[in-house]
This record gives sequence, structure tokens and C-alpha cells, in this order.
Amino acid sequence: MIEFQNVSKSFWTGSSRKVILNNASFKIELGQSLGILAPNGTGKTTLINMMCGIEKPNEGRIIRTASTSFPLGFSGGLVNKHTARENVRYIARLYDLDPDYVEAFCRYICDLDEYFEMPLTTYSRGMKSRLSLALMLSLDFDIYLIDEGMPNYTDQEFNRKAGGILKEKFEKATVVIVSHQEKILEAYADRAAVMRDGTLTMFDTLDEAKAVYNYEDAPDNPLFNVQE
Repeated sequence: MIEFQNVSKSFWTGSSRKVILNNASFKIELGQSLGILAPNGTGKTTLINMMCGIEKPNEGRIIRTASTSFPLGFSGGLVNKHTARENVRYIARLYDLDPDYVEAFCRYICDLDEYFEMPLTTYSRGMKSRLSLALMLSLDFDIYLIDEGMPNYTDQEFNRKAGGILKEKFEKATVVIVSHQEKILEAYADRAAVMRDGTLTMFDTLDEAKAVYNYEDAPDNPLFNVQE
């Protein structure tokens, strides 16, 4: 479970304060994958980062009682001056996993050949992203976080390997996905929410959330003044 209790988050942009959440309270239960619809610029990435602990709220509490992934494709935990081998073995030890297993798994998924023994400073952006995703796939989480849909790579063999493993993991876990596009949520969401103007409103179905999200006067809709 992930629970937000009276959470507020905002940023000073230099001329005004941008509010991401204003005293928001909601709960994500295991077994109920959630899709969150939010327009561009409302703070989708910040919300996902708060869910996994990368960012902290200004006020309120975030409670996690389930293992929660870092956002799909996130590479902030990798150290550029170290090799892929050094990175994955270090992360394995942090999660109390067998470093030999995690290394072998990542080598198989990434297929980086000799680059696996080279510093990440020598990697292209795509190579680093593949390593990050492979590393996440080597770990098991109760809740997986996705920011703006599934990553897509030019390496089709990597897509095949990673896609098959992701599908197996998502079938057993809870998925939280944020996007401004309704179609992206349809494959994953059991429930849905709409995030706009500092509020996050929960709905029982994606259709209900879509109806509010697409309503042209949505910011004035009284539904946006009610939080679960």
C-alpha cells in the first residue's frame, strides 16, 4: 500500500509558485492497479517520484507498506564512473540479492558485450536506459511505477526479452501509471484518478475519470473539490 496523508508539494519557479498537490489524501491498495490522468505540466513525474521516495513532500506524510519500484526507465541510481558490472553488483547487495545472479540477468537482457566492463560514461543514452530497465527487472516489487507509458527501444531483441519479463511481473503486481493520454492507461488500470490544479480525485473506473478529464470546464467541476 502507498498512502498520501494531507500531502502538499509545490515549487518556486522564480516568478510564481507551482502547486503539484495541495493537502491531498489518497490510498493505493495492492491488487488494484491505478491509472492517473494529468495534463502536461501538472507534475506527473514529481508525483511518481514522491511515491517511490525520490522526492519528499513539503507537508504531510507518505506511507509505504509494500515494496515500490523506482520509475520505469529511471537511471538516477547508477554511478557513471563505474562499470555496469560494478553498478549492478552494488545494487544487488543493497537489495540483499545474489550479485552473481543479478549480473548474469542484466548481461542476458542488455546484451552489452564488452561495454558491460566499461564505465557508464562511455554509454549512449539508449545503452544506459537498457541497463537501468534490466536492473529493475532483476528485482521484484509489489508496486511498479510508470511515468508516461512504456519505454520503447530501437533494439528489438531487447524489447522482446524485457517485454516478456515485464508482462509476467505486471500480472502478479500492482501497477501505477501516470499519463496525459487515456489510451496508455487502458492496458493497465483497474481504477483511475484525475490530477489537476493541486488535487487528485479518485474514481472507481477509468471511464468515470475520462469523462471528468475530458470535460472542458473540468477545473470548475465540483467533483474536483472532493478527494477520496
